[in-house]
Amino acid sequence: MDKCVLAYSGGLDTSVAIRWIAEKYDVEVIAVAIDVGEEKNYEAIRAKALLVGAAESVVVDAREEFCRDYITRALAANLMYEGRYPCFTALARPLLAQHQVRVAKERGARFLAHGCTGKGNDQVRFEVTYAALAPEMEIIAPAREWGMTREQEIDYAAEHGIPVPVGKASPYSTDTNLWGRSIEAGVIEDPSQEAPADAWEWTAEVADAPAEPVYVKVDFEQGVPVALDGEKLSGAALVGRLNALAGAHGVGRIDMLENRLVGIKSRELYEAPAATVLLEAHRDLEAMCLDRETAHFKPYLELRYAELVYYGLWFTPLREAIDAFLQQTQQRVTGQVTMKLYKGRAMAIARQSEYSLYDYSLATYDKGDLFDPADSPGFIRLWGLPARIVGEVGRKKG
Repeated sequence: MDKCVLAYSGGLDTSVAIRWIAEKYDVEVIAVAIDVGEEKNYEAIRAKALLVGAAESVVVDAREEFCRDYITRALAANLMYEGRYPCFTALARPLLAQHQVRVAKERGARFLAHGCTGKGNDQVRFEVTYAALAPEMEIIAPAREWGMTREQEIDYAAEHGIPVPVGKASPYSTDTNLWGRSIEAGVIEDPSQEAPADAWEWTAEVADAPAEPVYVKVDFEQGVPVALDGEKLSGAALVGRLNALAGAHGVGRIDMLENRLVGIKSRELYEAPAATVLLEAHRDLEAMCLDRETAHFKPYLELRYAELVYYGLWFTPLREAIDAFLQQTQQRVTGQVTMKLYKGRAMAIARQSEYSLYDYSLATYDKGDLFDPADSPGFIRLWGLPARIVGEVGRKKG
């Protein structure tokens, strides 16, 4: 019998998909769940897949791999799609698909499957990765085929005895990993309404956040966060601790209208406390350590990098080429940034680095100023020479 390897989350769509794929295509379904930081009982997820009808259920702990190979690159790129979304879901999809392909090849599977909807971004991210890593395999996308609404899926699950963590009264669709949490569906789809309070889990209401700020020192080595308040931590532990700390102060809530890859706009809720803090701290340290020309050029590539990640083009030569440039820029981004977390904001308030390009003796206007004002007139004459020539020609021509 042919085999199909399904990217399995344990949620409504993929739980229904196990039974539906097995019946529709007459295949053995192998469920693969990848832990990239979602706080779930993965042993229960593994068992649930078997209960629902999977022939085999595999769980992969990829938390540190996600931090090492993806989040650190996101920080180097100051990754924010449309200036607001830290791209955590998009960032994880290539890693999930990569492990899914690995299992499929090990098991000799013919099919790869995912539970993504027919108008979402994730279908593109999974399938482009499949094309890059396993172009010979066939793809099954049940949510594009079965034509069921979310309510009908819930009914299908009930009819087939499939336990799902959702009900019609609260039909949110969520996705979580170390870098953030997304919330969709239900009343959220009406952008004219304030997001319901029960949609948020990681972040406190600003009004309920502590009355006093908290300060945290983040140490970076070549652009990678390695310690909080002097304590060395693994990537997953550091991000997890910051999610809890910053989230308690209301940091990291995002409510935005987003341009999806498929061409429609969608209202999205995101919670990304650690990402908000670390991206702000990283940008601040870069401002101290990067020369002006690099600092001004880098955002052009950051914009393109964010698009590549959001569009599912991780396994492409262009992403790898931009990565090479970004990694070069991080060689001297080493130092410490002090962040103030208060009432929904994460602010860099102090920074230091052995590679700092800030020179007090040149910057100060007080005693100890070593800048020679006599150098300015000649510089200004040369800098303004093109403007002077244009002005003279303009006057001559009236």
